[in-house]
Amino acid sequence: MADTSFRATEIDGPFYDDLKIGDRFEGAPTMRLTDGMAAAHHAIVGGRLRLAFDAELSASVTGQPAPFAAPAFVWDVAIGQSTLVTREAIANLFYRGLVFRRAPAIGDSLRTVTTIVGLRPASAKPGRPPRGLVTMRIATADQQGRPVLDFHRCAMLPARRADSIGVQGEPDPPQRDMETTEIAAAIRGWDLATYRAQVPGPHFHDLRQGMAFQLAGGDLVSSAPELARLTMNLATIHHDGSRDGQRLVYGGHTIGLAAAQVTRAFPALVTILGWDGCDHLGPVREGDTVHCAIAVERLEALSGGGGLAHLRCRARATGLDGTPSDVLDWRLIGVFA
Repeated sequence: MADTSFRATEIDGPFYDDLKIGDRFEGAPTMRLTDGMAAAHHAIVGGRLRLAFDAELSASVTGQPAPFAAPAFVWDVAIGQSTLVTREAIANLFYRGLVFRRAPAIGDSLRTVTTIVGLRPASAKPGRPPRGLVTMRIATADQQGRPVLDFHRCAMLPARRADSIGVQGEPDPPQRDMETTEIAAAIRGWDLATYRAQVPGPHFHDLRQGMAFQLAGGDLVSSAPELARLTMNLATIHHDGSRDGQRLVYGGHTIGLAAAQVTRAFPALVTILGWDGCDHLGPVREGDTVHCAIAVERLEALSGGGGLAHLRCRARATGLDGTPSDVLDWRLIGVFA
C-alpha cells in the first residue's frame, strides 16, 4: 500500500512582523444581520434599547420599516470581521473614533475592510517572547456600499523575531474632534418627539452634567466562545485555552455587558451613536461578574429637540475568587429624546 502520509500546513498568523503599513484585509465573509443572530447576541450580552424590541416604535421614530439593529450587535460584527488581522492576538488595547455613519437595520448586510495604519514594537522584557502593537483602521459598509462604521482598533500580536520592525505609521491615531451635526448624522430625520411622547423618561432635559450612577447588580460573563463564533471573531485566545490554560473573553463581550448596564441606568436611552474612546484596562474571563459606574460628562442639545449625552462607563470584573479589577474605561455618546 502506498504511503499516504503528508505534512500538514499549520494555519496561523499574521504575526506582528508579517505586517506592513497599508496591508488590507477584506476577505471576511459578508454578514447579513438577521433576527436570529440579534436574538442570540442579546441572550449573551443583554440590553434594553426599546428600538431594538418595539418594531412599531422603531418604524415611527426612524422612518424605516425594517427593525432597528442594536448598535452593540453591529459593532461586534464589524470587529469580528476585522479579526483576519488578529487571529494571534495576545490582547486588545483600545478603540478610537467609533461613530455610526448610519444606523443599520435587520436585513442589512455588513462588509468590512481592515487596513494596517500603525506598528510599534512592545518593550522587551526578559523571558518574554517579542511582541508588537498593531493599529488598524476598520471600515464597514452595508450592501449598498453606504458607510456604517469607520474607526481604529489596536491589538497586541506576537512577533516571530526579536529584531522585528520599529515604529511605523500612526500607532496611536489622534482623536478627531467632530461637530455635533456630524456625530448625529446617523439619526438625521428621526422623530425624537414621538419617542419622547411614547417612552417614559428621564429624557435629555432631565439630565445634568455630573450625574453619576452605580448599578447594584452586575452581569455574569457567560457564553464567551459562543459570542466569538456568532460574530466570526477568529482570535485564538477567545476559543482555545490549551496553549497556556487561559482563554480570555472577547473585548466586545465586556463592552456589550457595559452597554446593557447603561440601558438599565438610562431606560429612555434612544441609542448609542459612537464612542469618544474605549480602553481595555485588564483581562476578563468567563465566570467573572462585571459591574459598571456611569457618569454624565457632557451634554449637547440637538436643534430639533433632544440631544447627545457624553457618558463615561468604568467597568470592574470580579473573579470567582472574589478579587475585583478594573477592566474597561469607555466613553460613549448616547442619544436622548
